[in-house]
Amino acid sequence: MGSLHNVSAIKNIIIVGAGPAGLLAGLILSQNGVPVTLVDMGQGLDTNPRATHYAAPAVTELVRAGVIADIKAEGFQPHGVSWRKINGEEIASLNADILGDAPDRMVCLPLDKLSMILKRYLDQQDNVEILFDHNVVNIGQDEEEAWVDVETKDGEKRLTAHYIIGCDGANSKIRRCLFGDAQFPGFTWDKQVVATNTYYDFKKYGWNDSNFIVHPDNWFMAARISNDGLWRVTYGDITGLTREELIARQPMRFKEILPGHPDPNSYKLANISPYKVHQRLAQKMRVGRFLLAADAAHLCNPFGGMGLTSGIVDVGGLCDCLLAIHHGKAGDEVLDIYSDKRMEKFKTVVDPISSSNFRRLFENDPEKAKEDDEFFKLCLKAESDNELARQLNEGVSILKYDFSQHFTPVSSAV
Repeated sequence: MGSLHNVSAIKNIIIVGAGPAGLLAGLILSQNGVPVTLVDMGQGLDTNPRATHYAAPAVTELVRAGVIADIKAEGFQPHGVSWRKINGEEIASLNADILGDAPDRMVCLPLDKLSMILKRYLDQQDNVEILFDHNVVNIGQDEEEAWVDVETKDGEKRLTAHYIIGCDGANSKIRRCLFGDAQFPGFTWDKQVVATNTYYDFKKYGWNDSNFIVHPDNWFMAARISNDGLWRVTYGDITGLTREELIARQPMRFKEILPGHPDPNSYKLANISPYKVHQRLAQKMRVGRFLLAADAAHLCNPFGGMGLTSGIVDVGGLCDCLLAIHHGKAGDEVLDIYSDKRMEKFKTVVDPISSSNFRRLFENDPEKAKEDDEFFKLCLKAESDNELARQLNEGVSILKYDFSQHFTPVSSAV
């Protein structure tokens, strides 16, 4: 569907999915005068902590939404990241403290807590409606509007809007309605991943706030995610096992891989979730009046935080384009540019970098990694080169894109 040539302000937008991406999009749009309806199939906010680290381009959008002070008050700014051998010996590190008080410095807070902050701010907006227990079963659009048919406890009903944004995650109903259930191009890694939230004192072993262990079989990540001693420990295990078998193996795996080789009475397991990881990108991020952002549009492995940060950057760029339309600074063809440019960023930045981050853990010989891995060589050089250290910390800013260069006043566009 091509340009719709809308010359009036946007009457309203429906956002499907009240996760962090949907809540943030709703907050930015409503703060700038666009009426928003959020619909979600759940009974309330998702309480799963999930991802936690927001790199500089994501922080920029959180600053823009006016929520960064709350996030910093509840979360923290990591000191840095280290890559290690299985015995804990450091291979390379990257110091984040070199950034000092930079306004867009990485911040860490579990997603469920971010969602609560965003909802508090949304509740203060008088042009926002949040509808839980609304399950999308079908979609449609014409030249005037788009709609979602939803199942509710009071029966099925239709909700209409000028545009509809799918922020409904990896199993996005919006994406599946647009392209089909089986159409999510990309691949699934042949690695079995098990994510846990664990209370364990990694600091007494001299570990950094974030740590990646390089080993062909016992690769894992351990990253502090709260101020009360909770860590995200995500490790690999044997492929082909059932969920129950993987969970049963957890105590043995922790004793094998964690520093101190702890027994279960030495740590507290708060959550455990085996899952598969994917590298996938939807065919388009815009189909007429329907738009996709974050996990509804693309997926990558979690080793490096590229998925979360790129999803938030999607939201910022999409809001820029929609607000330009709303205020008469652009025709809606700018939404095709949004789709093209965000897809290009996934292909050229998110996919290759996140894949390299993942492979680095199990394809490197840990005894030769310092000499063989080009990224580790840069990190080692940065230990005595503050400018290089700053560049490495800020490198993820390449995820950004300035859509304002494509804005054309509607009068001339039409």
